Amino acid sequence: MLFEQIQTACINDADLPWIPFTPYSERVLVKYFKLDPIRGETIALLKAPAKGQMPRHRHTGTVIVYTVEGRWKYREHEWIAEKGSIVYETAGSAHTPEAVAPLDGPGDIVTLNIIQGELVFTDENGRALATEDWRSGWNRYADYCRAHGLTPRDLTAFG
Repeated sequence: MLFEQIQTACINDADLPWIPFTPYSERVLVKYFKLDPIRGETIALLKAPAKGQMPRHRHTGTVIVYTVEGRWKYREHEWIAEKGSIVYETAGSAHTPEAVAPLDGPGDIVTLNIIQGELVFTDENGRALATEDWRSGWNRYADYCRAHGLTPRDLTAFG
């Protein structure tokens, strides 16, 4: 039967390293689970300190963000995403993520991000400064693995 030929994958959190989100930040870490060259999709965890903000950016595709830990918001909106929140971002949306002080002491912000297309970092006038996508994620991951003596997994493979 056709459905028996469809491959699935299970990727364990402990099998993948946290990688500094350079050149943007040494303090923000990313853990890539899937880098899909066919759909142009990235699935990754992002860990950021409970203080600070990420650069303003816009999306060329849909982004879904699930908050695993911590509290954060977009400077341009009034809502606050907390543990268990889902944020749905439409293609073309632009915003500036920032941490919100935790209710119960210090703690990192951890989010699961499903990103289709590109993440375009912009200046205050909306001019593109840098672009992130599955390719730049793969390059960051592979470079990190080489520098730390790790064998990179093929996160672009299906199954």
